[in-house]
Amino acid sequence: MASAEHDLWRQALALVQETSSQTALPPWLCEAAVESTDPSRLQVRLPDGARLAELDAALKSILQGALEKASGHRVELEFRAAEDDVAEAPAPARAPARDRPRLNPASVFENFVTGPCNRLAHAAALAVSELPGRAYNPLFIHASVGLGKSHLLQAICHRILDNRPDANLMYVSCEDFINRFIAAVERGNLEDFRYRFRHLDVLMIDDIHFLADKDRTQEEFFHTFNTLYQSQKQVILSSDSPPHEIPSLEERLVSRFKWGLVVRIDRPSFETRVAIVQKKARLRGREMPDEVVQYIATVVDTNNRELEGAVVRTLGYASLCDRPIDLDLAKEALGDLIGAPQRTLSIQDVTDAVLKQYSVRLSDLQGKRRSQSVTVPRQICMYLARKLTNRSLEEIGAFFGGRDHTTVLYGERKIHHLVDRDPVFRGLVESIERDILKP
Repeated sequence: MASAEHDLWRQALALVQETSSQTALPPWLCEAAVESTDPSRLQVRLPDGARLAELDAALKSILQGALEKASGHRVELEFRAAEDDVAEAPAPARAPARDRPRLNPASVFENFVTGPCNRLAHAAALAVSELPGRAYNPLFIHASVGLGKSHLLQAICHRILDNRPDANLMYVSCEDFINRFIAAVERGNLEDFRYRFRHLDVLMIDDIHFLADKDRTQEEFFHTFNTLYQSQKQVILSSDSPPHEIPSLEERLVSRFKWGLVVRIDRPSFETRVAIVQKKARLRGREMPDEVVQYIATVVDTNNRELEGAVVRTLGYASLCDRPIDLDLAKEALGDLIGAPQRTLSIQDVTDAVLKQYSVRLSDLQGKRRSQSVTVPRQICMYLARKLTNRSLEEIGAFFGGRDHTTVLYGERKIHHLVDRDPVFRGLVESIERDILKP
């Protein structure tokens, strides 16, 4: 190989690495033999063991552009396989991903507490992690802040990489995706950006609702989504609202986000909050008395993240004060965090608000009638009692005429399903909930 041609090829590779930090160059490119028949043509012969299949059109274009920039003139770039590889038909497996996502080691499925509020999302995430590209594609998870969306996405990452260490997987926030796109536009490096995001086995984007009002980025993501979907590669998205409620999102994106499975995570019920507090304490090597666990689960009813914060605060307070963990200590530790004492809601509070909306009596809800005019308000009561009170399934069932806990679960899930799919019905239930929560 002539030294001038070798030097030119090395300059081109170095240029790609300097200006395109996200481009994954096959390591054997540096070992390739380079020869030239004239100044406008360069032939690169791959070494033994390398495969032409690893060089797609986007990467070839990037390499040719760098070569022309290094040489200062038009150069036709041609790749030739090693002599013993020309006749081989099967393409090899993809090389391992080079930029593994930064994951929280604790955000695995084993540490995710399931309950009625998140069971469907958890099951869907598990299915996708075992069969990426084939189970649900895309998978769209929406929930308010702190309810476990990111935990599930990271758990999927961990499981896929455990099963397939060579998987080419990208997990980024929507903000990061937008910033990378803007930087690529400014550097004139869109081919590199597109190659990086469109040659993946799995793409996960957290908080996709930040695409709102970003017209050019929406256009770019539309084509990225189509490329991955048509190649049967997995796309997983999270948002604080369902696709049709993201403002200023193109209708064609809304439509595509609904192609697979859209699942919602709700605020955890009292039982689920208890389980979360216990899990968070045990992950830190501590056990909490039941009365402390129940106290935290009662006064912190917003989201998982605040529950974890309350656990950390209580454990830290006990350690600093060198005191045993008991109810008095928990009240001291969380006093300024909790603020003024909150009104404890009862099943009766929930029932009173529901009865204002429906022309039924309490005796109807507690009786045996099964007509829709009675069943729907009864199930709304069960749904809101599970969400807003600390009463168990058995206690709720007993209040409504001694019904079995499975009846309460069925009613809760039925209303959850209607709330998720019927905006008018959701507005009615949210109105009742506001009535219950007002001072």
